[in-house]
Amino acid sequence: MITPTRLSYGVLAATIILAGLLHLGVPLLVVLFSYFALRQLYFLTKRKWLALILFGVVVAGIAAAAVFLTRLAVLALPNVADTSIPSASAWAQKRQIELPFTDFESLRQVVIDALGQEANYLRNVANFARSTTALLVFGVLGIVAAGSLFIKTGLDPYRGTHRVKNNLYSICCDEVSTRFRDFYRSFATVMGAQIMISFINTILTAIFLFAVGLPHAPLLIAVTFLCGLVPIVGNLISNTIIVFVALTVSLKLAIGALVFLVAIHKLEYLLNSKIIGDRIRNPVWLTLIALIIGERLMGIPGLILAPVVLNYLRVEMLTVEVRPAQEKIELVKSPVHESFRS
Repeated sequence: MITPTRLSYGVLAATIILAGLLHLGVPLLVVLFSYFALRQLYFLTKRKWLALILFGVVVAGIAAAAVFLTRLAVLALPNVADTSIPSASAWAQKRQIELPFTDFESLRQVVIDALGQEANYLRNVANFARSTTALLVFGVLGIVAAGSLFIKTGLDPYRGTHRVKNNLYSICCDEVSTRFRDFYRSFATVMGAQIMISFINTILTAIFLFAVGLPHAPLLIAVTFLCGLVPIVGNLISNTIIVFVALTVSLKLAIGALVFLVAIHKLEYLLNSKIIGDRIRNPVWLTLIALIIGERLMGIPGLILAPVVLNYLRVEMLTVEVRPAQEKIELVKSPVHESFRS
């Protein structure tokens, strides 16, 4: 293996390791997801500028939906508590269970006490706000980086102007680009399987939403599909939103939605291992192990990147030819050797 090729593998490995150590898994995933979306839109439109415009519309729509749902949650939380807490109190009294709250204000005080004193509570809120702001900034930077990469790919775009054509820098850039291109292909392969999983999950969820007549069903279906593109954690996010909206109707409906969505979540976990395992041609148990290790090393981003890394390693190792060692080496007997033995 030549030096530039070794360097390219080292750069890719260092990128993944540093993303985990520096907690930069989110911007790395934003770049991959954004570039994947841009490539799919380009496949449909055949024009880069149109793909960029459509991608901007999709990002703006997702942001608007997030703001709408957040505003809905803030405004509806007191009403949800006022309608749900009496039902919960009645249910607890029948079973001789004493709840520490009786209305929204007492519930809020219980939450504050659970988080600590007022100063600690404010500090936790400030830390959460700072972390959320950092994630948003990293997300925007990741989207911009993906758009720039989509418009003009390559690490050495001015290669034709160099005095020495086959210089070391250009060759190393070509090798590094090849490694990251192969890694993106592995990501695209896994995402193809994840789209299928999200589609199945969205259909089952849509049947439930329309069957119970939950408010904002079309919006919730769109959120379910978009969140389903993120393995495991996306399903948890969409489930939380659906249960909260169900709480605005009744506590009984929220419990029913929670039970149904937990069952769907378990089904998705098995589908995740089965479909992705079949797509990347790895056994289910190996995919599950990769998901567990990825989560322990990098958290939620590790869950998403684990099948990608597993598929990339398999594809790369399939390109390396290993000559089998000789099972037996015969000793060539010379006449001198035979005469010596006699």
